[in-house]
Amino acid sequence: MDMPAYYEFCCRVKIISGHDVLERIPATLAELTARRPMIVTDKGVVGAGLINVVVNAIGGRVDITAIADDVPPDSDLRIVNSLARLYREKGCDSLLAIGGGSVMDTAKGINIIVSEEADDLMRFSGANALKRALRPLIAIPTTAGTGSEVTLVAVIKDHEKHLKMAFVSNFLLPNACVVDSRMTLTLPPAATAATGMDALSHAVEAYTCLAKNPLSDAHALAATRLISDNLLKVTLNPGDKEGRLGMASAATLAGIAFGNSMVGMVHTLGHSVGSVCGVPHGACMAILLPYGLEYNMHKNGHLTAELLFPMAGAPVYAATPKEERAQAVIALIRRMNQELYEATGGRHARFFKEALDRDGREMVPKERLPDIAETALRDGSISYNPEDLDYDDFLMVMEAAWEGRPLDTGLIRKG
Repeated sequence: MDMPAYYEFCCRVKIISGHDVLERIPATLAELTARRPMIVTDKGVVGAGLINVVVNAIGGRVDITAIADDVPPDSDLRIVNSLARLYREKGCDSLLAIGGGSVMDTAKGINIIVSEEADDLMRFSGANALKRALRPLIAIPTTAGTGSEVTLVAVIKDHEKHLKMAFVSNFLLPNACVVDSRMTLTLPPAATAATGMDALSHAVEAYTCLAKNPLSDAHALAATRLISDNLLKVTLNPGDKEGRLGMASAATLAGIAFGNSMVGMVHTLGHSVGSVCGVPHGACMAILLPYGLEYNMHKNGHLTAELLFPMAGAPVYAATPKEERAQAVIALIRRMNQELYEATGGRHARFFKEALDRDGREMVPKERLPDIAETALRDGSISYNPEDLDYDDFLMVMEAAWEGRPLDTGLIRKG
């Protein structure tokens, strides 16, 4: 392994993980001298009965001062502002974020406003604008994908301007995350598949992009192995508690990995597809991951090849010629998408032409691909990608990913 000349690694989130650990929330709040939390969640989590699971586990030992369940699928600047007002009106002193990535990002945005006693969240966008610790925040994930429970990033969408804005600071790290298998048992198969591939994209890009380091590598490899062992299993059998805990642990590991090494073009384009067309992030990651690996192959194929070991196991790794291992990894990811497509009755999209909304309408019209390529040029995550991309490169990748054909690597501009 080539050691980087310099790197930083930070994960100061207390991780509480197991089958029955929600009951530790009151003691964790007490350690933070917090007594009046506000629950931030969404209607899907409420509808699945998961807020009741948390409230029953807390058992009246904490004064839950407010429950806000109107977080949208994409975190919304307007919602962040309105929930910050609710937090102040109710006299809350902490936050319990119960949900997926949008809920976590929304709670982080609320925490910025209430902690800084501010009215304009945009003052704190970008990197390291925060200069002091925020109010106590405990993250309780209900999906095994985003890793937001252990990351220093929040992405908030301004729907009026059709932009996703990033907020980056170590102060955005939650004080604790509670990873309980009960919280993902009700996740439907299609959402299980998409969020699991989201976690895999975090692990893979963390391991293969420019800011990788030995500590992030260790987390990324462990996450990759757990996802490969458990994702299809829990998609087919949602009630598998051991598999669910394995996936939840993988998402947290992958979150720690990419939170310290960042990501690349898969996320660059994924953010852009989400901004322009509203496709859920996990679906974008599943579709784009093999294309990112193909595009970067000439720069980091040796790193992609190393992922064959955790993905397929020692016998397959040993039996595969060294020069074929990277392509074998890409083929495995495409096979995973195919198996998840079959396991979900076709609801897991393999390419963008298959991405449909709830009414069966195409979410990514082909004529919007130029808009996506243009939007990708403004996404900062591209700076960590091993190879440069311009507008034509982004469009070329999107056209292949829309149709579902492999990338023509002969057209890749090698910088």
